Amino acid sequence: MKTGKHQISLALTSFNTPSQTTTKQSQEQQADRPAATKVHRLPPSVWKKLEDVAQNPLDKAIENTRNFFFREQLPDGYWWAELESNCTITAEYVMLFHFLGMVDQEKERKMANYLLRQQTKEGSWTIWYGGPGDLSTTIEAYFALKLAGYPADHIAMRKAREFILAHGGILKARVFTKIFLALFGEFSWLGVPSMPIELMLLPDWAYFNLYELSSWSRATIIPLSVVMSTRPVRKLPPRSRVQELYVRPPRPTDYTFTKEDGIITWKNFFIGVDHLLKIYESSPIRPFKNKATDIAEQWILDHQEATGDWGGIQPAMLNAILALHCLGYSNDHPVVAKGLEALANFCVEDDDSLSLQSCISPVWDTALVLLAMQEAGVPKDHPALIKATQWLLDREVRIRGDWKVKSPDLEPGGWAFEFQNDWYPDVDDSTAVMIAIKNMPVKNGKAKQDAVRRGVEWCLGMQSANGGWGAFDKDNTKYLLNKIPFADLEALIDPPTADLTGRMLELMGNFGYSKEHPQAQSAIAFLKQEQEPEGPWFGRWGVNYIYGTWYVLIGLEAIGEDMGQTYIKKATNWLKSQQNMDGGWGESCDSYYDRSLMGCGPSTASQTAWAVMALMAAGETSSKAVKRGIQYLLSTQNPDGTWDEDAFTGTGFPKFFMIKYHVYRNCFPLIALGRFRRLGGVNTQQ
Repeated sequence: MKTGKHQISLALTSFNTPSQTTTKQSQEQQADRPAATKVHRLPPSVWKKLEDVAQNPLDKAIENTRNFFFREQLPDGYWWAELESNCTITAEYVMLFHFLGMVDQEKERKMANYLLRQQTKEGSWTIWYGGPGDLSTTIEAYFALKLAGYPADHIAMRKAREFILAHGGILKARVFTKIFLALFGEFSWLGVPSMPIELMLLPDWAYFNLYELSSWSRATIIPLSVVMSTRPVRKLPPRSRVQELYVRPPRPTDYTFTKEDGIITWKNFFIGVDHLLKIYESSPIRPFKNKATDIAEQWILDHQEATGDWGGIQPAMLNAILALHCLGYSNDHPVVAKGLEALANFCVEDDDSLSLQSCISPVWDTALVLLAMQEAGVPKDHPALIKATQWLLDREVRIRGDWKVKSPDLEPGGWAFEFQNDWYPDVDDSTAVMIAIKNMPVKNGKAKQDAVRRGVEWCLGMQSANGGWGAFDKDNTKYLLNKIPFADLEALIDPPTADLTGRMLELMGNFGYSKEHPQAQSAIAFLKQEQEPEGPWFGRWGVNYIYGTWYVLIGLEAIGEDMGQTYIKKATNWLKSQQNMDGGWGESCDSYYDRSLMGCGPSTASQTAWAVMALMAAGETSSKAVKRGIQYLLSTQNPDGTWDEDAFTGTGFPKFFMIKYHVYRNCFPLIALGRFRRLGGVNTQQ
């Protein structure tokens, strides 16, 4: 590729016509010269300006990443990158096929290859890149490999088994791992916490009802309650069993739950309730079981999307298929077949490996890239951007989903994360889409205006009583539910969070609301209450305090808050104090376990971009910290406009389910670089 002065010469040749006084001979001589010589008549001052533009690292970096995204855009107008999580998702896919009796040996071989490649040198499997070995994840990967034909004496299996036994074996695994083992008789159903099917009969006003659960829990637990009510067991041949993963043969007392210290605690109370429920479930007299099962079955059928998905997430989809199988649906029944097809569409496959994604994120990815391209200076009437805008508009949700239970008067609106997930639009995707399309021209401007109006009103209507916003539901705040034995992932609810509340303030500010608006005032009060003593905010949907602080500061600036206030300065000072020696920022997923690690970790492109954008929102564009952060992004960019990033910087469930969005490492740096340029940032060397 040509660079520097010669590249500019070629671009300007068409504007450099000969003088009218030039003779025919001189014209012919000039025509024989290289193109570059024709432009040498430009004044030196013009050349200097052109050279500065061509050689400006910031402009070049923005152009390179912008061109990368032009290449990556799919024909229909959207962007979609891989969403990587941990190996349990693929391991459970292997288990599903064995349970249904429909194993595809070639696909299973590829999934086994994928699992083996993810194993650490120590023999374990992790929840995030570079994280510690995780017992439940390692058990599930081991079991899947055993099902795929790997013998217990295989070196990878030996190393995994040593890790598992050293960490307590199957009895110390989490609930969902025990459920999958119970499906094959490798763990007793007696040791699985109760979730009786009769819960389907509880009214919406009951303290504990299914609409007090988070959307992802509800979509997973309802089909799972069908499975647990039948307690199926698919017997395995001896070669596939995993009894060697018990430290010792289990005793009946091993299937009870460990109580907390203290006579009266909520956890101990719920353990007692679970014991009573097990007595009830063992009774031959359960007068309401059939009615509850019928309601659950209909709920599953009603909630399947046209694409075959349930809830847009692997746990809900896989458990729905298991539930229908337990209810007698055949593998080729249209509902089951469509569900299996939907799962297959989540797969990432090459010639020698296959993995299943926990979810797919085309709406989220497209909104982020569309915003990045605008910040990169791509004209708003560019066909690629208009096509992306129209694609997003076509994904607007127009039915009343589960959110209607707590917000019955709201008009449907907003956007979901996936290609189609009409039952569960969410605040984060909706705000991202509306901010990205706000200034974009489309053929039907009235349709866009109406969609945005509906989306804004829907998002505002999802504000919880405490002033914050959750992702999918309003006032989903019954924290006691996370104390029940089933809730060992600590994620049964969807309470308001600082990051999403900051995102909503950004939306409100972008669409003309002021900080004096009552909903903005209550949101700001919520954020002040949620601020950590050190200054940052917790990140529920991204890792972690850097993410939360970025979202909050962006929102406060957009709504018109005075960014010179003490509580904001405290946040910016914390961010500056966490900058690494290389100029970047990073934070490990370990900070969810250990607060002393907040904001600590090797620098990453995505987290550096978040920190830089947060500081710019606080008026720090010209600060040394921002310039060093921008320089880090410039110096670590690859020639093709991308950045390398192994770290997981997205969050599904804090501590237990981490995500690597493959779009993050490229879209967020582009937004940061473009915004830095737009705000007048030029010299990163000072």
